[in-house]
Amino acid sequence: MTANTTEQIPGGVLVARRVPPAVADRARREFGALVAEHDMSAEEAIGIAAEKGLAALVIGGSAKINATHAAALPPGLKIVANTSVGYDHMDAAAVKAAGVIVTNTPDVLTDCTADLAFMLLLNACRRGHEYEAIMRAGWRKPFGMPDNLGIQPSAKTLGIVGMGRIGRAMAQRARGFGMKILYNNRSRLAPDLEMGAEYVADLRAMLPRCQILSLHLPGGSAGTLMTAETFALLPRGAVFVNTARGSLVDEDALIDALKSGHLFAAGLDVFRQEPAFDLRFAELPNVFLTPHVASATVETRDAMGFKALDNVAAVLRGQPPIDPV
Repeated sequence: MTANTTEQIPGGVLVARRVPPAVADRARREFGALVAEHDMSAEEAIGIAAEKGLAALVIGGSAKINATHAAALPPGLKIVANTSVGYDHMDAAAVKAAGVIVTNTPDVLTDCTADLAFMLLLNACRRGHEYEAIMRAGWRKPFGMPDNLGIQPSAKTLGIVGMGRIGRAMAQRARGFGMKILYNNRSRLAPDLEMGAEYVADLRAMLPRCQILSLHLPGGSAGTLMTAETFALLPRGAVFVNTARGSLVDEDALIDALKSGHLFAAGLDVFRQEPAFDLRFAELPNVFLTPHVASATVETRDAMGFKALDNVAAVLRGQPPIDPV
């Protein structure tokens, strides 16, 4: 852990996770921050905050702050700033009840996540994992017309569950492929946001119409959304994409649907257990897998860190947080 010798914004800040160089440099320059060289646990971060009398914690998913941790937050702590949009790794209500502001980083992940979701969609439809495996094995056997056939995503019907910013960005990419777009959401969007997408209030009524289904809603809001029952409502040969939350999916049911052929393929970036995901997925040729990296570009990770620091700066200057949870 390293620190600057001067603090332009007083109060004391701990960046309790590894961050990109540009974020670390700004944290040191503007706050004289302590910047961790590893992803800290809640106990470690809170302990240092108490020892140093710090006013702000910048955390990631490793700092799983529960109600017990919240009760032990030091009295001088003013803000816990998450470097992600999601904050289901912490008990935000308990932290706020302890008098500490909680923030997150909305808006900066929209395009990056939609890009990766569409990459998963394309690779699932066009058997990207299998094609790459053939090439890496040396590809010495020719293939004929009936071999290794994927499905064409162009002009297919895409169902989007959760039509927030990321869902709408996914729809925009799908329009470039001439796809018909259905969506299920808590409420219908205004026409200028729908941009021709069809609202279906009942998820179960929408699923039989979806040749491709993509999830874009927070995990905590819906419980397990995709079960054996809901997967069965999709038409045979459908493709499933998830860049939202692993908790939305019954993974046993998903594996069964992939093995049986009810689903043609899936593209997955999130899992119920991470990083110790269910290795049965890795054994299936019709799954394209990524390790929860939807936000993993230089531009987006910098923006996430900067937004967390923006919230810290506002609070330490006595201003309202920019992105309160």
